[in-house]
Amino acid sequence: MTVLVFTGSLLGSMALGMPIAYALLVCGVALMVYMDIFDAQIITQNLINGADSFPLMAVPFFMLAGEIMNAGGLAKRIVAFALTLVGHIKGGLGYVTILTSCMLASLSGSAVADAAALGALLVPMMTQAGHDKARAAGLVSAGAVIAPVLPPSIGFVIFGVAGGVSISKLFLAGIVPGILMGVGLCVAWWLYARREDTNRLAKRSTKEVMVAFKDGFWALMLPFIIIFGLRFGMFTPTEAAVVVAVYSLFVATVVYGELKLSDLPALFVRSALTTAVVMLLVAAALVSSWLITVSEISTQIIDLVEPLIDHPTLLLLAMMLLVVIVGTALDMTPTILILTPVLMPIVKQAGIDPVYFGVLFIMNCAIGLITPPVGTVLNVVCGVSNITMEQVVKGVWPFMVAQLIVLFLLVLFPILVTGPARWLGGY
Repeated sequence: MTVLVFTGSLLGSMALGMPIAYALLVCGVALMVYMDIFDAQIITQNLINGADSFPLMAVPFFMLAGEIMNAGGLAKRIVAFALTLVGHIKGGLGYVTILTSCMLASLSGSAVADAAALGALLVPMMTQAGHDKARAAGLVSAGAVIAPVLPPSIGFVIFGVAGGVSISKLFLAGIVPGILMGVGLCVAWWLYARREDTNRLAKRSTKEVMVAFKDGFWALMLPFIIIFGLRFGMFTPTEAAVVVAVYSLFVATVVYGELKLSDLPALFVRSALTTAVVMLLVAAALVSSWLITVSEISTQIIDLVEPLIDHPTLLLLAMMLLVVIVGTALDMTPTILILTPVLMPIVKQAGIDPVYFGVLFIMNCAIGLITPPVGTVLNVVCGVSNITMEQVVKGVWPFMVAQLIVLFLLVLFPILVTGPARWLGGY
């Protein structure tokens, strides 16, 4: 009955149009009333504890870094460098989009920020070259969701806090899966682009490639700084977020000179507004998480899936299917906050590596950003590319399928995640 009260109050509140943060609070109150332990002080205490977390300090800095990169010319230079490398290949602008997506993903950690930058820069270029606009917008959308998987990732920070998993290990474990998502997109784009008759860009000389590399050098160095610092314990993920923000600010204002000090207040406000939404969700989710533990909902769910406990692969497939379904209706952060407290006890009971599960879970949540009807990234690309939702959904589905295939392969072959993670993480 507690499971019914939990899901019924949560889904009912959302169906009434209540913001998800408040729906989580209503869900918590409903459980407390049902269990006859209602106490406003407990709700308040859990709300405060939910936001009072050192690792969560990474969120505002990563948000700020994303804003600075888009406004300070870092994203533009990465696109220019990718153009010199693969722009001349048949369907080259598509490969530029994928390569740029991977590069930006390793800088910002935000799918929405990457979608806004790439949609504004590359969709017009691809359309002008003769590519179908819907397909171009779909590729940009699918490329943007690599950001939550490659470090630094805001999704990994939130999952690490909610599930009690090492964020550093999650960051390092996400590198190879993020690259594989890009490879999957390349295969899907190759199958599509070989049938297209589009204009090719002229092949750039070695000198032009070097000039573009030199121009984008400072932006391109950031991923290596993050990985090197995390791998050798020079800073924690939270400190890495500060490094990213300060480094981006220095490059944008001093090296490139495209960001003026007078632009900073607007950037700070936008970052603060986005951070406030995330932090309220996290704080509200801790109320529900505490009540899930007290009401033993996780234990009841473990009893339901007990036949699958001894078959980790089947269990993972079932959980991934659940996340896909939930991802069509919820944004990434609420999906993480609602499902992590429920699924993590099952994962531990089945003996599945929590870091491995975290990578699959976040990858699945990221793909949910391009699944209608919610599809946050799809909405962003529609806005910056002046295209309808119906068109971008038609354009994105082949690339979404490609990424789901990559996810399926990672479920079947865990070594693709755990092997590189152990080597990179040193554990």
